[in-house]
Amino acid sequence: SAFALLCSRQTVSAFSPATKRFISRATPLVQLAAEGGGRVSNAVKDKDVLSKTGNGAKAPKKVKLDTNPPKGTRDFYPDDLRLRTWLFDQWRTVAKQYAFSEYDAPVLESEALYTRKAGEEVTQQLYNFVDKGDRSVALRPEMTPSLARMVMAKKGGLPLPLKWFSIPQCWRYERMTRGRRREHYQWNMDIWGVTGVEAEAELLSAMVTFFESVGLTSTDVGIKVNSRLVIGEILAELGIPEEKFAATCVLVDKLEKVPIDAIQGELEELGLDRSVVERLTEVLTNTSVDSIREVLGADSAAVKQLEQLTGLCDAYGIGDWILFDASVVRGLAYYTGVVFEAFDRKGELRAIAGGGRYDKLLETFGGDPTPACGFGFGDAVIVELLKERNILPSFETAGFDTVVFAMTPELYEAAITVASTLRKGGQSVDVVLEKKKTKWVFKHADRIGVKYCVIVAPDEFENGDVSIKEMEGGEQKSVKIDDLEEWATANRNRSRLT
Repeated sequence: SAFALLCSRQTVSAFSPATKRFISRATPLVQLAAEGGGRVSNAVKDKDVLSKTGNGAKAPKKVKLDTNPPKGTRDFYPDDLRLRTWLFDQWRTVAKQYAFSEYDAPVLESEALYTRKAGEEVTQQLYNFVDKGDRSVALRPEMTPSLARMVMAKKGGLPLPLKWFSIPQCWRYERMTRGRRREHYQWNMDIWGVTGVEAEAELLSAMVTFFESVGLTSTDVGIKVNSRLVIGEILAELGIPEEKFAATCVLVDKLEKVPIDAIQGELEELGLDRSVVERLTEVLTNTSVDSIREVLGADSAAVKQLEQLTGLCDAYGIGDWILFDASVVRGLAYYTGVVFEAFDRKGELRAIAGGGRYDKLLETFGGDPTPACGFGFGDAVIVELLKERNILPSFETAGFDTVVFAMTPELYEAAITVASTLRKGGQSVDVVLEKKKTKWVFKHADRIGVKYCVIVAPDEFENGDVSIKEMEGGEQKSVKIDDLEEWATANRNRSRLT
């Protein structure tokens, strides 16, 4: 076309600068008209083309990263993780002493596993959502329902009694206080298939064994014990039907935190008179088996159960840790018999651990009734208690054995060989990976808390030796490279906290 000819490179080159600028600006519009409204390049149509090509564009504003973990959760830096590992090791050691086997389950479960209809706090504290497959799921708030699901999945194929333990991470969206977060790890120990309180006594003994292993005594911690049979007998006396038992227990447990007026609406929903709860609270003020015997009578099943449990605890040698307290009910609806709660005798911290019997849990999931009991023991409160009593070990250093250092780059390969030999001898060894001054190496060895620093130096190495410095006393000696593995075996840290 004539316009194309006008705009050709050869023609335009002959025009004045002003004419060139006019043609440059007009070209896209004239092309569009000439083509009857046809396609125009995206670059012409895009109003933001300048910003996209960077000509005069402003750099996008950077949003500063929030370095805090989500509210109620924790990061575990190496010293924090060493503490956690130490605590888990104490739990695992006790569990194995009592011949419990470890198990685990997914942290993500079906929401239906937790949405019982008894007014428990846990059902309002779920981290729950609908996944991409349109399934209602939740992060587990507790481990017992997962255990029940796993037992049901085997359809009676598991030999009983079953003694299992786990250390799951659990999640609850709840108000945070000292020792209470929205995620925590929890030591769970459970016994299935034993109908008598022998199972509860075994669990209580294991709990006390742990307390003693970390330096706590019965003057620091007590364990309150009760039986929901006490409430059951009082409700039967008052003519309250059995189907209201679990929900009533949940309400009574709330009275520890709120006045009776605060649960008046829930009482009315259950069809309970205020007088029923007032009678229950009157009974639950009893703090000895003798006093509850006077209320319920010597033939009471609840009294006989508590008397037997007390005798078994004495046989285990833990009687000074145990005290009867009728006010302990526990807030989970599935408990059916003995319940217990470990507490700080100074009263500064919330419950340390708790548990009880839950013989009917499988029934709520459509399974057969199976006798079971267990406890949950969170990591947060016990750490607070150990700090408060000033008996928590230090975890500032990793407990590594040795730092190996090549004094010259030419000896680095020799240093690697030395480190490998020490590791074969059972030591944990940190090799200095970069060229550093000797002063820096010694400071580094002090900072990470190793016991030895092995120096690969030219003169010693030529004689088949390395120099070993003991960091605590500063003593330095030469050891033959051929004898290093034997030296390492004799000088490794056998109590390493890693």
